Amino acid sequence: MNRLLRIALMLEYLTLSWNVVGVVILAIAALRAHSVALVAFGLDSLIEIGASIIVVWQLTGTDPNRRSSALRLISAAFFTLAVYVLVQSTIVSLSRAHPEQSPSGIVWLALTFLAMLALAFGKDRTGKKLGNLVLRTEARVTLVDAYLAASVLLGLVLNAVFGWWWADPIAALIIVFYGFKEGVHAWREATAECHSDL
Repeated sequence: MNRLLRIALMLEYLTLSWNVVGVVILAIAALRAHSVALVAFGLDSLIEIGASIIVVWQLTGTDPNRRSSALRLISAAFFTLAVYVLVQSTIVSLSRAHPEQSPSGIVWLALTFLAMLALAFGKDRTGKKLGNLVLRTEARVTLVDAYLAASVLLGLVLNAVFGWWWADPIAALIIVFYGFKEGVHAWREATAECHSDL
């Protein structure tokens, strides 16, 4: 196994580990604060876990058809994330749910934002060197995870400091746009990959 492939797998295993730990931390923080935003971000972490597993599957396989299948699965993860955040933001806005403050959630989201930015950069750079479109596409999933962490973090901080409960669902709508955009992009790459194999 060459050095770049080992780096790519290490980045994916780091992403997996971070998100597995994060799901537990976020579940506890969400229950304590009654925060829908923290629940949403926990589900986003599950999507990121799925995307990382898909990339590990693609990187460790020799079947060329895995590439287009992996891109389609990543595209589906983007769409799932965007739809979930859109529905959740609408429900929170309409119900006017007021979450309690969550210091542990704020700390974890700040750390996650920084970690996901670093991992996204590493995956994109390694993907370019390997010529691996799947890894570069999944780097965008990780980048969306960083943006979503920043969005939810901003909402939690504004709620904690000013009592602006509505800031969180509004900030999350940025992720909806980005998720749909990247989902379409990944699907087109998968389609182009299929046509190039014909």
